[in-house]
Amino acid sequence: MEITNLLLLLLLAVGIIGNNTSVSIAVAVLLLVRLLHLDRVMPYLENYGLQVGIIILTIGVLAPVAGGKIGYEEMIKVFLNWKAILAIAVGIFVSYLGGRGVPLMAANPLIVTGLMIGTIIGVALFKGVPVGPLIAAGMMALILGVLKQ
Repeated sequence: MEITNLLLLLLLAVGIIGNNTSVSIAVAVLLLVRLLHLDRVMPYLENYGLQVGIIILTIGVLAPVAGGKIGYEEMIKVFLNWKAILAIAVGIFVSYLGGRGVPLMAANPLIVTGLMIGTIIGVALFKGVPVGPLIAAGMMALILGVLKQ
């Protein structure tokens, strides 16, 4: 058995033991792609998987607006409450970090590997969600940028 398949099986076990459906499903799909020799699919997953994931995540976040659960009045109230204003500021900062993370991930495969391992551990064992790599990469870019100066 190939080492990559063993690694995926290990990650699947971590997802199952950590009772994290997201990791378990993602790893199972990738393992199936490998076992069914659908190698031509892998470049598409690598190139577009993050973008598609962000789109799906954004759809999930905007669904209450589209469904009418959040209306005009609620949107106006956001600017009148200090917690909501703080949430806006945090959202801006996290988006900024994510934007810095994309180029870092593209340029540094070793850092990506570390971020992925950390994210998988965080998701599988600490009930995190797998949006961490992008934000973590942005934090790394911020830290590395500070260290370069």
